[in-house]
Amino acid sequence: MAGDSPVGLEAFRDSWLESVKAGTPSSVELGRRFALKLVTQWLDVAENAADFIHCDGSGDGGIDVAVLDTGPEEMSDDSAVSGHTWYLVQSKYGTAFAGNGTLLIEGQKVIDTLDGRRPRLNSLAEGLLERLGNFRNGAGPGDRIVLVYATEYALDEEHRRVLGDLRAMGTARLGPIFDVEAISIETIHARLQEIHTSPATRLAVELDARLTPSGDDLLVGPVGLQDLYGFLRRYRDRTGDLDRIYEKNVRRFLGGRGKVNKAMQATLRDAPERFGLYNNGITVVVHDYRLQDGKVVLEEPYIVNGCQTTRTIWEVFHNKLNAGGTGVNPEIEAWKKRAAQGVVVAKVVKVGTSGETLLQAITRYTNSQNAIREKDFLALTGDFRTWQHELAGRYGLYLEIQRGGWDSQKALQNTNPGARQFERHANAADLVKVYGAGWLGEAGTAFGKNPPFLPDGSVFKRIVNGADSDGGPFGATDLYAAYLLQQATAELGFGRGAAKPSRRQTRFLFLMVVIDLLRDVLSRADRPQDHRSVSAALIRVLEDKAAGGALLESAAEVIDGYFTQGSDDSVFSEPSYLNTFNADLNAFLKWEKLGKPEADTPRLRSALAINKSVMGRTIGGTSARQLVIAALDRAGAD
Repeated sequence: MAGDSPVGLEAFRDSWLESVKAGTPSSVELGRRFALKLVTQWLDVAENAADFIHCDGSGDGGIDVAVLDTGPEEMSDDSAVSGHTWYLVQSKYGTAFAGNGTLLIEGQKVIDTLDGRRPRLNSLAEGLLERLGNFRNGAGPGDRIVLVYATEYALDEEHRRVLGDLRAMGTARLGPIFDVEAISIETIHARLQEIHTSPATRLAVELDARLTPSGDDLLVGPVGLQDLYGFLRRYRDRTGDLDRIYEKNVRRFLGGRGKVNKAMQATLRDAPERFGLYNNGITVVVHDYRLQDGKVVLEEPYIVNGCQTTRTIWEVFHNKLNAGGTGVNPEIEAWKKRAAQGVVVAKVVKVGTSGETLLQAITRYTNSQNAIREKDFLALTGDFRTWQHELAGRYGLYLEIQRGGWDSQKALQNTNPGARQFERHANAADLVKVYGAGWLGEAGTAFGKNPPFLPDGSVFKRIVNGADSDGGPFGATDLYAAYLLQQATAELGFGRGAAKPSRRQTRFLFLMVVIDLLRDVLSRADRPQDHRSVSAALIRVLEDKAAGGALLESAAEVIDGYFTQGSDDSVFSEPSYLNTFNADLNAFLKWEKLGKPEADTPRLRSALAINKSVMGRTIGGTSARQLVIAALDRAGAD
């Protein structure tokens, strides 16, 4: 979060709701906006990067919005697997939430829908139910269907007990695949805060374990597997958000949600009593701790090492102990006796209110034995924060490191007139994706996937590790160039709601075309074409109205012509589109080879070649290429 001072929840809520309430939305649209914004920030994905299904209205089966989270697709640990999760969201904004009755009635409606007991559904809900049925039939041990209540205010203890009853009802009828969670504006606010809370409001969760002090700030000792699972359950019940406990863990930025380890799963299922022999243990940092009566009370706990360990324990115990049923299962009872002998070694470290440096060091060194590279710590430590500072100082741009950060910054500006007043902002993850699609030509990958552009992803590592060949290290200038290109792309109407059909699915391809055309101009003018030089040149061109317009319109002409049926160089006559993808345009546009080798997309390469030539034609005394070069010359003279 920007600034050194925390932003209060009420100020944050007011700022957060501004975009939701903008204009005069209908009650249905208001609920939809609310749910979309809350869920995208909770999952930390861009709204246009997820496949949201809107079912709200008559016959929705209790489901307003649904989204499938397939988890990370790139994992450095070969023994890790990523579970898939369907989130079925009920938007309860404002008067739509009326307490326990709302939770019970709406929750049972969803369970009935999933159980096939609500026959009168609208077409969207029917299509979703078919997908959910197929999902359940082919589900693996890490797959989930989660009913999510999206509320303005956090649920209180009584409401959370109702969620527990719904969870029990759902698992009894649907099995352990079903779960219930609740998120609110306070969930996002809590994730953005450092530990600035007062002692009276700090989250305190009990851990049943006899840990031994080692100095003033460290506890060490074994924790029973069942006791650790109980701790995680209490944390989830009190916060409604288990993932919050991994907020300080570097692996959260590698797609920690739903990621479990196959080898650990096997040990927990087959020999839980031996788990402590094979596992390296976990590290928990806390604001403070208190020892009392054979247990330890942890204030503001975060798991900074052991994300996979604890997620795997959670998944296995959840499947074993929360499958529903009123009888006795001898196999489960025997497993519980063996699991009662299993332990994991835990370290609890007190970092206090000013322990950010210590926290970073602990996270770095406790993860050093794993395949985590230096750049995996970007969002946790230095580079993103450095770029945030540089973008603010040099360009007046606020860099949002985590979704929701801009709402927090706006609240800070609204409540503190003396704070730096930003008018422009951009999300860091979105800009990295823009850069990867444009500068590295990964348009197809960008349209189809997120993980390659996150820390430890293949494209991300190419971006940050190529300093020698790219003209220097990646930095604030590249991010600002990506921001200007992102804004220009939106202004030209690229995206899902585009008026022109040719621009609805081609936002990332357009980015690649712009950079390709710019590189051609630089090449013909005998100027450097490494990534750093391209970024500097793009800023100069886009800040010049005539030059920027000439470059962007040339790129738009490539896209519009390429997606016109019957044109000489049309996507619909691409050999790979017809033969490899059987005329499936969506799949073709997600192809990792899109626009790369000429042999795979000859029509696109031909369209680019023609437009590069056209950029050199003089019209009205000048050409598009001359306008771009003139802008570069003027900037160089300045």
